Amino acid sequence: MKVLLNNIIPFGNYVAINLFGLVLSRRPLSKVERNHEYIHTLQQRELLWVGFYLWYLIEWLVRLIKTFKFSTFKFSTKRAYYTISFEREAYAHQRDLDYRHHRPFWAWRKLL
Repeated sequence: MKVLLNNIIPFGNYVAINLFGLVLSRRPLSKVERNHEYIHTLQQRELLWVGFYLWYLIEWLVRLIKTFKFSTFKFSTKRAYYTISFEREAYAHQRDLDYRHHRPFWAWRKLL
């Protein structure tokens, strides 16, 4: 996994984005943040990269729809992001710097 520092991508308040194993970041990453992105790299490999992005998008859309509040007619993009199974696995294990060595294959599936 290679980290490329830049001021353009990722957009918004995000610190980093992992695109096909290349991490684009606004600043140098801590060990915990690097581990989080490495977990995403492992997930991407398991689904042959394209499958990861398709699954990620579909799951985000489903979770976004589930966040709709009729009382305010609003969606919660932040809640949809944090409930994606890939993100839940990465956030749950980002502090375990040895996780990549004992991570079960398709571990994210348990969090669907």
